[in-house]
Formats: sequence, C-alpha cells, structure tokens
Amino acid sequence: RNSPLRRLRERMGLGLQDSFMFVGYSADNIRLHGNYADVAVESAAQFVNADGFITDLEGGYDAKVIEGGSTFSTGEKQLLSFSRTILRDPKILILDEATANIDTETEKKIQQGLQNMRKGRTTIIIAHRLSTIRDADRIYVLRHGRIIEEGNHDSLIAEGGIYHDMYQLQTFQEKGEEDGE
Repeated sequence: RNSPLRRLRERMGLGLQDSFMFVGYSADNIRLHGNYADVAVESAAQFVNADGFITDLEGGYDAKVIEGGSTFSTGEKQLLSFSRTILRDPKILILDEATANIDTETEKKIQQGLQNMRKGRTTIIIAHRLSTIRDADRIYVLRHGRIIEEGNHDSLIAEGGIYHDMYQLQTFQEKGEEDGE
C-alpha cells in the first residue's frame, strides 16, 4: 500500500498460459531488448531448466526463432518465457495457468524450474492443474468468483471438499496417462 504503483509493477514478473516468441534469436527472446549480458541470459535459462534444450538447438542461444516460435514445443516456449521473467529478478511472481497447455510429462520437467522461480518471492498462482499449487502455503478454491475453501494442500485434502475431489480426479487422470490409457 505504501509503494508507488510504478515501483510495485517493476517488481512483478508474469508467467502466462500462452508464451509468445519474437523473430530473432533464442537469447533475444529471453533478453527482450533489455541490456543484459549473455552470462545473465544463460544463468536465467539454467535457473528454470531451459538451458538443456537451448544448448541442443543448432546455434544454441544464437538459434534463430521465427515469429510465434512455431519450431518450439509449448513447453519449450514456456521455459523461454520463464527465463525471460526470471532474468528481471521479480520480487512478486504471478503465474496465470502457466502449465495449462503442457502435457503431464512436460509439466514434470518444468516443475523444478517453477520451484526455483518461486524461491524467495511472493507468488500468486492461478491454476486448474493442482499439481502446480500443491506446495503452496495458502490455497484458495474459487467458485463463481467467491472463495469456498482455503488452506494448504493437506488441510484441504483432509476436509474432503471440492479441492479434495478435484485433486483425486486429476491424480486419477494423470495416472491413466502415465499408464498409457
């Protein structure tokens, strides 16, 4: 409340459901015209576990990117976007359905990156995929814009309410995907 709005916005970082890639190079899509050294760009990519696929690209951080990043998978675009966000070292992180369009296998690969991103930051996560928020300190379950349940994962599971039911359903579906069903 005491911080000017501009200062608050400068401290925020976003991780959105859809990540847009711009024409240029891998490093440029992380840097986004900011004045960041190559070592900082690479460090941000390593921090969110994007470095592995970037270095496998022909040209690595100098690999060409076409508009929209159609040569990247959804997960790769998301990891580039996470790198872009973490490079700015936000103190407040907002993740809005950041894993929504990613298959379960890819999601598991980026969960460590998300865990790294959340360390030492106030994080607000908007998610339908409950595995993304399982370790949150506080979870709010909304229905029609109203909070109907709140607590941490364990307390919400113990309540046996809506969160419990959604978690059970998603766990069952993910198990079926892993088993090839």
